[in-house]
Amino acid sequence: MNSIKTNFAAMTALQSLNSTNKEMLKTQSRISTGFRVATAEDNASYWSIATTMRSDSKALSTVKDALGLGSATVDVAYTAINSAIDVTSEIKSKLVAAREPGIDRAKVQGEIKELQNQLKSVGDSAVFSGQNWLSVDSAASNYNASKSIVASFTRDSSGGISINTISVDTATIKLYDSSASAVGILDGLRGSTGAIGASGASVASLDISALTDSAADLTTLENYVKGVDSAIKEMTTAATNLGSVKQRIGMQKDFVGALMQAIDRGVSTLVDADMNEESTKLQALQVQQQLGVQAMSIANGSSQNILSLFR
Repeated sequence: MNSIKTNFAAMTALQSLNSTNKEMLKTQSRISTGFRVATAEDNASYWSIATTMRSDSKALSTVKDALGLGSATVDVAYTAINSAIDVTSEIKSKLVAAREPGIDRAKVQGEIKELQNQLKSVGDSAVFSGQNWLSVDSAASNYNASKSIVASFTRDSSGGISINTISVDTATIKLYDSSASAVGILDGLRGSTGAIGASGASVASLDISALTDSAADLTTLENYVKGVDSAIKEMTTAATNLGSVKQRIGMQKDFVGALMQAIDRGVSTLVDADMNEESTKLQALQVQQQLGVQAMSIANGSSQNILSLFR
């Protein structure tokens, strides 16, 4: 039925054109933003997952930065201990040389004193970002021998989060401790066995200038050598432990970087638009839009055809 009150063909054509325009706007939005799911309106479930994972990825980026900071701190301590081992080895060689009868031990002590000053300088200079793990004061109120490096950020199946750390016990690697009740590797008193005890001489303060060629003094000198050798062994162990921690931090940093990339790929799969698909769809919609406009023109012209019946 043809009616001048209601144009059914025009209404149908308009509805089809509006639908095409709506799809075109959606496609153009995907092309311009690059997202298939840009808001919760597009897909509430995917948008929620993507938003949470993006937040977690940012947290992992911070973890990666923290691992870099921790690695630098460990590296400074490791480098300083290696330097201290070299200097202490020099002290050991001077003591062995001083064991020779008739040598001027006062002059040898002058060289040892400078080496001891260098050791102190190494310990005090091992600072990164305000932290010094080798020269400490364990009596300080804010002192904590266990240092933590943020290593991971995890989320369990129920949505709960946790932050894991890598711990370093600096009590076993410290070289100096200014506390009256504790000592480090270099300022601890070492007895006849070379182990740290309540009596003897420390690597940092031993003095051979007054020693003679008497049997007792030569025994004392040999005990000094044992003490310095024990200190070198302990620093070697400390450097080995730090090296292991540094290696673990490097591996964890690589893992966190790979995990961030995996999360980004997962989020991309959920919300990114396929530009090839969208561009093809846009071309089809443009054709549909043109046809819709043509259909509207034809439908609106039907009223003019009714007039011809009355001529």
